[in-house]
Amino acid sequence: MITIEDLGTYTFPALLNNSLRQFSDLPALSFVSGEPITYEEVGKKIDHFRELLYRSGVNKGDRVALLGSSSPNWAIAYFAITTLGAIAVPLLPDFSRNEVESCIRHAEATSLIVATRLAERVENPAALSVSRVFRLDDLEMLVGTMGRDGPVPEIALAESDTASIIYTSGTTGRSKGVELSHKNLVFTAIQGQFFQRINKFDVGLSILPMSHVYEFTIGFLMFFINGACIYYLEKPPTVTTLLPALKKVRPTIMLSVPLIMEKIYKNKIVPTFTRKPLVAALYRNPVFRKLFHRLAGKSLRKTFGGRIKFFGIGGAKVDPVVERFMKEAKFPYAIGYGLTETSPLLAGSGPNITRPGTIGVIMPGVELEIRNPDPDTGVGEVVARGENVMKGYYRDPDMTAEVLDKDGWFRTGDLGILDKKGRLSLKGRSKNMILGSGGENIYPEDIEFVLNQHPLVSESLVVEGDNSSLVALVQLDEERLAEEAKKRGAAHEQGTVAGIKEAVGEAVTDAMQEMSHMFAYKREEILAEIKFFVNENVNRMSRVDRVEPVEHFEKTASQKIKRYLYNIKKSIQPAGKH
Repeated sequence: MITIEDLGTYTFPALLNNSLRQFSDLPALSFVSGEPITYEEVGKKIDHFRELLYRSGVNKGDRVALLGSSSPNWAIAYFAITTLGAIAVPLLPDFSRNEVESCIRHAEATSLIVATRLAERVENPAALSVSRVFRLDDLEMLVGTMGRDGPVPEIALAESDTASIIYTSGTTGRSKGVELSHKNLVFTAIQGQFFQRINKFDVGLSILPMSHVYEFTIGFLMFFINGACIYYLEKPPTVTTLLPALKKVRPTIMLSVPLIMEKIYKNKIVPTFTRKPLVAALYRNPVFRKLFHRLAGKSLRKTFGGRIKFFGIGGAKVDPVVERFMKEAKFPYAIGYGLTETSPLLAGSGPNITRPGTIGVIMPGVELEIRNPDPDTGVGEVVARGENVMKGYYRDPDMTAEVLDKDGWFRTGDLGILDKKGRLSLKGRSKNMILGSGGENIYPEDIEFVLNQHPLVSESLVVEGDNSSLVALVQLDEERLAEEAKKRGAAHEQGTVAGIKEAVGEAVTDAMQEMSHMFAYKREEILAEIKFFVNENVNRMSRVDRVEPVEHFEKTASQKIKRYLYNIKKSIQPAGKH
């Protein structure tokens, strides 16, 4: 386990030098299809690119935008930027052109490192006051001049110096530039080892964007400080790319967002044990359910390569039913909680101490409190203080003052509760909480968890409607919906055909029209069933008044639904209507 005593200071140069000194001949970074380069080779590539940045005119404090998917060169570029004293501005690969340009302008970035496939997002860098452009694919200069000669001078860096400005793609609206120091990020990487020790024999497979602080700090820095090796996908993580990668790499550690395991559970696990009536009946018995889950867990671990010992889940709240499955399956999942503003980790549980429904214990070195708790439930706003809390929102002192007080306490905006053993559980976002007609607090996330258990619901969102009503927006599983409608319509269709043979004139026309609208009718019938299902499984105050379908939900990089886009009092376009 690496400690601050090994590094000396919480800075990127100290972190890099320690890893190069201790692990020089070990494999460090690779694409799945390639061969790893060693830590020594990584160091040489960083030196080369840092010199290129310096000679092109990049100075300490300059902002350098970094736009590309996770890769060895992304890591090399980041180290080159930060060890030069410049500030890295990672941009999410799924940002639109407008978002990319807006972030570059706001950060006042004068240099850009961009992957070839994303270059169209910045067609005219000069119009954004960007004077230097480098290609991420090979770390070569595309635009700019070499105005300086000689070696790169020694750059004096303080722990409090800004290392990165990270623009969030949040659930509540416009992106904010979160200013993180060297100490914020390096401190979190060191303290995060409390939840999972990583060593030089570990192998990671990265499937999340490094421009997201969760993947960067936990999925990259924690590996790099311990001499482990990380593999990167060359294409987005689909079934056709991920399964062969898992088979080849056989990772010991991976990071994920809840959606991935939720899809595995709903699309593979549940259908397997509910398809046949006898098996389904046994599956409803807790004893047999645990046995079936244990068998599924063995198969799941084999699918992940057979060596997985830590499957970290973060970025959003985990469905309790899915978490129960992972626990009963003895799948080595871990839970983490935090925000971009906290670099990101605040609390969590390692694979051996997870407890469904809770996040876990507070990370050492961090203070966590529950402010203004409800006298009946104990639920209040989670506030945090520690060396991992951001410096502030870049160029936005007013917004910073709203969340960060003079004593260093950061308001997370999350609602939670701490039990007697210091374990944190989350209830939802304070901004999402709905005030019921009787003054009661309604947490939409709790209702959504129930909705998502329905076999035909892919995802859901509960919002406030008119007159304090509750509206459930659901994205239906269209493939299953079609199968269900066909199944339910079979008997009805037989009766209708018999009626057609005997009917004449207008009756025949009516029957044919009914058949043509059968699918739409079954959809409405299923929506009514979903409403009944959820209302039978929530308390009286949380019952929904109506269920409306949507085509698909817009999401952030961590696969959280952008709630601010779905105000029921505005126009919500139902699925299938254009």
